Amino acid sequence: MYRRLGISLYPNHSQFETDLKYIKSAKTYGFDRIFMSMLEIDDGKSNTINRFNKIIKEAKKLDYEVILDIAPDVLELLGASYDDLSIFKNIGADGLRLDAGFDGKKEAMITFNTYDLIIELNMSNNVAYLDNIMTHQPNTPFLYGCHNFYPQEGTGLPLEFFEECSKRFKKYGLKTAAFVSSQFGEVGPWDINDGLPTLEMHRDLPIDVQAKHLFATGHIDDVIIGNGYATEEELKNLGKLNRYQIEFTVEFDTEINPIEKEIILDNQHFRRGDITSRMVRSTEVRKKYTDKNEPHTNQLTFKKGDVVIGNSNFGKYENELQIVLEEHTDSRKNLVGRIIDEEIILLDYIEPWTKFRFIESTNNKYNTRRIING
Repeated sequence: MYRRLGISLYPNHSQFETDLKYIKSAKTYGFDRIFMSMLEIDDGKSNTINRFNKIIKEAKKLDYEVILDIAPDVLELLGASYDDLSIFKNIGADGLRLDAGFDGKKEAMITFNTYDLIIELNMSNNVAYLDNIMTHQPNTPFLYGCHNFYPQEGTGLPLEFFEECSKRFKKYGLKTAAFVSSQFGEVGPWDINDGLPTLEMHRDLPIDVQAKHLFATGHIDDVIIGNGYATEEELKNLGKLNRYQIEFTVEFDTEINPIEKEIILDNQHFRRGDITSRMVRSTEVRKKYTDKNEPHTNQLTFKKGDVVIGNSNFGKYENELQIVLEEHTDSRKNLVGRIIDEEIILLDYIEPWTKFRFIESTNNKYNTRRIING
């Protein structure tokens, strides 16, 4: 399924001019959807409608998909209902994220609303809620799933639970979304904002690593920045992200030679189908590169995340690229670089035949001076 990037806006806690600047900036980096919180009405129906309509109108000029996060009490205050959603179409929204659950039959019926509004469900529950909805034959092209975000440190989802919840939605081929957190954003829906990720393990990670991980799980189609406002650099880093295969950020050893660097950066890699637990093997490159590769940086212990390439003492395996999974020594391999620590978690998603690539770190601090058994 097509993968997208998104941002979040909180019009009840922000200024129109700031939001407008933000959505324009994000659009230049390839962002396509907006999560917009409408969980409270603090200055009356008319003012609220005008405020949201104003920024949504600008978002639609930029071809964003806009989904409003709503609660039942908001519907009542706006004079709307799940049987009459016309007010949200008039505001300009493309869809609604339901904060409340019904009996399954009701949700299925809402997906057939006459305004073609997308209906987005809460994914952060590992129960048979979705199965019940699906038995009532919803209009699936208009049914999405989106995880929660968690403003309080320590309350985000654990990875295993997140995966179990997500699989329920992917089983039906529905579009899914989850949140990452800017390390600089301070705007959210509540007065507590320790970041707004879906996964607790992401809270303190760089935003692009968070997104890489969500895409790597295979469970998430849309990655949304939960808090506002991400910095220009964060938006840029997400915009450069490969959404469809893992690209490891690698720091190079100072002794790497030009051919080794070309092998790493200029080739499409994939893991052999007959896998080993010791390393990820990319073997096609050894057929392509027949240059003699002299030994260097080979008298040490290889650690998980190290990138090694066979040297001239390795016979037919010379110039084969490997990513180390288990600690070992082998002087027939040159240590050429290392995957940055934050991305070691991505190795769990390199399965038989998985495609992957490398990009060079812009902040190369790597020192490979490790001694065998030292």
